[in-house]
Amino acid sequence: MIFYQLWRFVAPGLYQHEKRVMLPFTVLSSLFFFGGAAFGYFVVFPPAFKFLLGYSNDFLSPMPTVKEYFSLCLRLLIAFGVIFELPIFMVLLAKMGIVSAAFLNKHRKYAILLSFVIAAILTPTPDVINQCLMAFPLIVLYEVSIVAVWLLGRKRLAGFDETEKVGDAAE
Repeated sequence: MIFYQLWRFVAPGLYQHEKRVMLPFTVLSSLFFFGGAAFGYFVVFPPAFKFLLGYSNDFLSPMPTVKEYFSLCLRLLIAFGVIFELPIFMVLLAKMGIVSAAFLNKHRKYAILLSFVIAAILTPTPDVINQCLMAFPLIVLYEVSIVAVWLLGRKRLAGFDETEKVGDAAE
């Protein structure tokens, strides 16, 4: 509903060709977000909740409230929904000329490290299992982003290479 209201606000200011570009972006973005939320709910949420319930012993029995349950669930759904937007975001950056498939290939090792750092920050539980359950999809999504940028990124003009671009900037 919020997205619909945002679209109703922005759409009158767009040209027809801009509206045509927004439709596939909107559909794919929504599918990726809902796919990430579903992954978070069905794959990551059960072990995360089990981990939190694992603190029980003879003297201590965990009794999470509905608020805590929904808080954990909502945080996971939003976190995974957002990280599954990575390919869409990378294609957008490629269309603007900020990244390329070669750039993403060259910086893969940093992306893997950053995936684990982001996973450590975003996962609500401190266990390694849930961190890996977020980092591994991020790494896979990075690889999907490389392929998507290679297929959909900004196309180079025929006869134009980087040396001409650097030479033109110097003048």
